[in-house]
Amino acid sequence: MMRLSLFFTGKFYGFFMKIRGKYIFSGFGNLPKPKNKSIIQVSFYFTSEATMINTFCKFPLWECTRKLSAVALGREKADLVIKNAKLINVCTHEILEGYDVAVSMGRIAAIGDVSASVGENTKVVDGTGKYLAPAFMDGHMHIESSMLTAGEYARAVIPHGTSGIFFDPHEICNVKGLDGVKCMLKDAETTPLKAMLTTPSCVPAVPGFEDTGSEIHPADVAETMKWKECAGLGEMMNFPGIVNSDKHTHDIVGETLKAGKTVTGHFSIPETGAMMNAYIAAGISCCHESTTEQSALEKMRRGMYVQLREGSAWHDLEEVGKAVTKHSVESRFACLVTDDSHPHTLVSSGHLDHLVRRAVEEGFDPVTAIQMVTINTAECFGLAAELGSITPSKCADMVLISDLEKCVVDEVFIDGELVAEKGKALFERGKYSYPEEYRHSVNLDKIDESALKIAAEGTVKAHVIEVIPAKTSTVDKTVEMTAVNGELKADPARDIMKACVFERHHRTGNVGKGFISGFGIKDGALAQTVAHDAHNLLVVGTNDSDMAIAVNTLIDCGGGLVAVKNGKILGLVELPVAGLMNDVPVEEMEEKVKVLENAWKELGCTLPSPFMTMSIVSLACLPEVRITDRGLVDCRTFKFLDLIEK
Repeated sequence: MMRLSLFFTGKFYGFFMKIRGKYIFSGFGNLPKPKNKSIIQVSFYFTSEATMINTFCKFPLWECTRKLSAVALGREKADLVIKNAKLINVCTHEILEGYDVAVSMGRIAAIGDVSASVGENTKVVDGTGKYLAPAFMDGHMHIESSMLTAGEYARAVIPHGTSGIFFDPHEICNVKGLDGVKCMLKDAETTPLKAMLTTPSCVPAVPGFEDTGSEIHPADVAETMKWKECAGLGEMMNFPGIVNSDKHTHDIVGETLKAGKTVTGHFSIPETGAMMNAYIAAGISCCHESTTEQSALEKMRRGMYVQLREGSAWHDLEEVGKAVTKHSVESRFACLVTDDSHPHTLVSSGHLDHLVRRAVEEGFDPVTAIQMVTINTAECFGLAAELGSITPSKCADMVLISDLEKCVVDEVFIDGELVAEKGKALFERGKYSYPEEYRHSVNLDKIDESALKIAAEGTVKAHVIEVIPAKTSTVDKTVEMTAVNGELKADPARDIMKACVFERHHRTGNVGKGFISGFGIKDGALAQTVAHDAHNLLVVGTNDSDMAIAVNTLIDCGGGLVAVKNGKILGLVELPVAGLMNDVPVEEMEEKVKVLENAWKELGCTLPSPFMTMSIVSLACLPEVRITDRGLVDCRTFKFLDLIEK
């Protein structure tokens, strides 16, 4: 929302605009003297789609047009000129030689021959031997999955060429509501990273099947659509609510559509017929949950942006990338996203630069891969007029790349300012402190082994959740199990662990109990307060003793991730901020995660990222079966399952 105030006097007329907390005055000329000699003020309030993005630019375009035109013509001089680089033009899929770039007021003034724009105070950067591309944008991700706070996340990803993220903070929203989202936005403001909010849409993810710390309603979504940081709606996971015409779900989408902003999706089932049509017909325009070539292709054929995912645990690009490479279809509806990345991935592999490399490995040419993290993403969110290309008027977010095939990022510019070089951030982020209450979000009393008991008699058939390495889906298995002393126990010889979810927000006393396989753990327990999306306390293990120690350890430290074996803590990552994040530097978090990686191996775990895989064991919107604090959920029928078949 912007306030425009017109002022009339006998000598002059003009206006004040309040933008980003500052008043800007412009004058126009003389008017006949009014009869009453007083100043007349008329105020207008209006909403503009441009309001949002101006938060992330040095200046809104309408303040810059005269200067940009003058710089382009050489009448005024540029602040920055980048010369001699090979310009990657994502608009035309070309690599242009002899196209230099002039920057003024944080925006591109001209490309091509810009020699007339160089003055004595112009900073000239020699890009000889390098490629100049738009900086990268992640169209779907969760900061909380990095276990870093927003400020530290920015310091981790900007050196990899990332200038902007479209982030869905539904993790902290599930724990602390919109207040948690506001805190994360304040944190992000301390950095150059353009953190564009997609409002959490599903809190809880699937109503009635889990207990969360907060809830989101249509009125809440309507409120956030007025926020300057908001670019759209976060992933609409409740696809059953969409296809079954649930009013609450459609009202949440409707508030976003009223605001003219993008609705992001989460259509995780492989169905490609009527249900897919119904989901897209509801105004949902992009989706990161494609796991098969065909589902991705059919979404693009229906005009939906397919966000090809490659995160720490979800390695979908090899399969879903075939929707473009195998069928030779137009790639403009394809984007690259991380979704969830752990700190060790960010440090060891990178961010979107890693995804560009992976796309090239899967058969995409480098320019197409760069389009999928620049202009395609900008167009997906209706922001191509501001972001995503190195063309006149756009924000000067750019990267210099020394090796195109390997996407080696040497320098990163955001709004024309050099913010990273040779893999190092050049900015100091401001310090933001989360409220003290966020460090006390695990509302549980310590447990003993009796809290983990699963009562049964004789030989029974029990449902077991089987996880699939590097995938988000699970398989519902039915396994014969024999009770010992009136209870069912884990069976590591058959790779069957016990799994329990403890409600941690409101002290309801709810505990969901079941079994899980696919981790390969021979002995010990894993526990975490990162359990999508309600983020209750989830523990899995081969024995009740280690499981109880793991649970109590997280209660003591205010949340996190822990591995236990034979009564000993092998690794612990404390996440005191809402049980989701830590505000220490990324390098320190990486070291903590390395210790956990070694602990996983000691437990016998064979998964590439077990805590990430474990985190979605309770996500009741993904097939086939999940476990929440309320019990087992059949995500095909959206009904509760009895653990033991009757």
